[in-house]
Amino acid sequence: MISDEKFVNTIKLIALKNAIEFDNKIKLDVVISKTFSYSKFLATPNGNLKDYIPDIKTIVSELEPLSLENKKTLYSELLSKENDYMRENDKYGKDRDRSQTHVTNHENSDASRESKSKENILDFQLPDLSDAVKGNVVTRFPPEPNGYPHIGHAKAAIIDEEYAKKYDGKLILRYDDTNPLKEKVEYYDAIKDGLDWLGVKPQIIKNTSDDIEKLYEYARKLIQKNFAYVCTCAPEVIKRNRINSIACNCVSNSVEKNLQHFNEMVNGNYVGDRSNDTGSATSSTAILRYRGNISSLNTAMRDPTLFRIIKDGDHPRTGSKYSLWPTYDFAAPVEDSLDGVTHAMRTKEYELRNELYYAILDNLDLPKPRLIEFSRLEFEGIPVSKRKITPLIEKGIIQRWDDPRLPTLMGLKRRGILPEAIRKFVMSLSITLSETKPSIEILESFNRKLIDPISPRLFFVKKPIRICIDSLGVETVEIKNHPTVDMGKRRVAVENIIYISNDDAIRIKTGDTLRLMDLCNIEILSNDALKNDSIGGDSNECVIHAINKGNEVSHKIPKIQWVSDKDMIEYTILKPLPLYTGESYNENNLVIDKGYAESYVSNLPLGTQFQFVRYGFCKVDDKSTAIFTHR
Repeated sequence: MISDEKFVNTIKLIALKNAIEFDNKIKLDVVISKTFSYSKFLATPNGNLKDYIPDIKTIVSELEPLSLENKKTLYSELLSKENDYMRENDKYGKDRDRSQTHVTNHENSDASRESKSKENILDFQLPDLSDAVKGNVVTRFPPEPNGYPHIGHAKAAIIDEEYAKKYDGKLILRYDDTNPLKEKVEYYDAIKDGLDWLGVKPQIIKNTSDDIEKLYEYARKLIQKNFAYVCTCAPEVIKRNRINSIACNCVSNSVEKNLQHFNEMVNGNYVGDRSNDTGSATSSTAILRYRGNISSLNTAMRDPTLFRIIKDGDHPRTGSKYSLWPTYDFAAPVEDSLDGVTHAMRTKEYELRNELYYAILDNLDLPKPRLIEFSRLEFEGIPVSKRKITPLIEKGIIQRWDDPRLPTLMGLKRRGILPEAIRKFVMSLSITLSETKPSIEILESFNRKLIDPISPRLFFVKKPIRICIDSLGVETVEIKNHPTVDMGKRRVAVENIIYISNDDAIRIKTGDTLRLMDLCNIEILSNDALKNDSIGGDSNECVIHAINKGNEVSHKIPKIQWVSDKDMIEYTILKPLPLYTGESYNENNLVIDKGYAESYVSNLPLGTQFQFVRYGFCKVDDKSTAIFTHR
């Protein structure tokens, strides 16, 4: 059995989270694949991970009999332990609620040593590139400007840049803008803005559309060598023929005829086969196809389209100047070669098209880059597919592309994810063909390390419950803005009426003693919240009565946050949840928590990141609203 406690706890967390999300059922295959994904940056046992599959099965079998409620409790406890949530500073003590605590004592020597150990784990290195020469490596990031960049684009761009930096080479940003129907100027700008935010700095920026005349010339060379032909068959006929490995009649056209037709396509006045003397325009059906192998087992080689006519819309850069546009299959290899790219990285969905990529370059006698594939990146429940995201925008279900529920870079930025965290996360995944979808909690763990020391600690109470205390003996109290980092202090006005969260109120009983953090200890005399847990702070009546029991700090007394009646504002927190459960749209993808917060939060500038104690990290969205980042 695995002896490494941290690794065992990681397996348990994965399994318990899976059970919580899927009606108390643990999917063993999901647990195994996620464990393998996590193992890249967590402390793992020695040896081949596959050797530990029996141990993973044993752990899952031990967890399966637990009730859903017990699984949730155990998950909270392990998560708290895993992230050092139970470490307390002298001010807050060591006995905070396990499922909600988020204050870390970085002065603790053990924690400090563990923190340094974890930082070493974050020094990820990409595997070496084959045939890479220092100073000569050229990579490229070729996004199509047909939408807003997302986490998948971030992975590709960061890997491209990191390899360029590793070999003192250069990175090219090349907009793959060959489809006027889908591309907009705003998308070019959004991609560049996203890369700027990520800190990705290309040495060269260009557009495929800049080279359209060159691409025409290389298409003519391909035709002259009889490696391409003009096809005028109807789209449905082409599709049917490719499925059935049937060559169409167009394949027998002479080189001269294909050149003539192609030039007419370039000029925008293609009128079909003049020998038929029909005179009818057929520009919508004329395409240039590669002469591959119509019977190939690799369907990408069954005479794919290289150029097609698009007249329905102006191009955002070239307007109506051109109407004949290359497909990615032609533009990518030729552009890569002309740009001097040495290592072209792309997602594994193009793997079957590698044969075509190299065939075109061989036919044109052009230098061939080395192709490297890696898996797409998207989070479980948060797809990057435009097929799933765009309809949500178009139907108004989600209003903006920077919605924190989206995996767009704008959405992640608004949510409070730092670009440094994304880079560390991407580097931890490295180059892999595995289709495993990492949990967003992995990204959050990197982000937490970065924002923890820069986030002031404040108080917020959800569904506030009113408490009357006999006397506090003070009119103000001074509270440190961060337990271990010098961020100054704030002075909070207080009186005998304060508010606590409904979640805390319904758990305490008459006679209980608890500590109001940085204020005092109180003993509960009566608690009507137990009778009606829907009572909120809008009532002017006290739901709980208590007496002041002094200010002695004891690790045995439970501690909770509070908000003063004299220093509170109404506050809203938007908590994004996964957009999808499997293939089904999750209707409950946004939680809106309302309550009272300290007035101090209203003075924070927009975009400021902070932590509501025992709730989680947040980012100021407006004067009375914050976006929940993560725990």
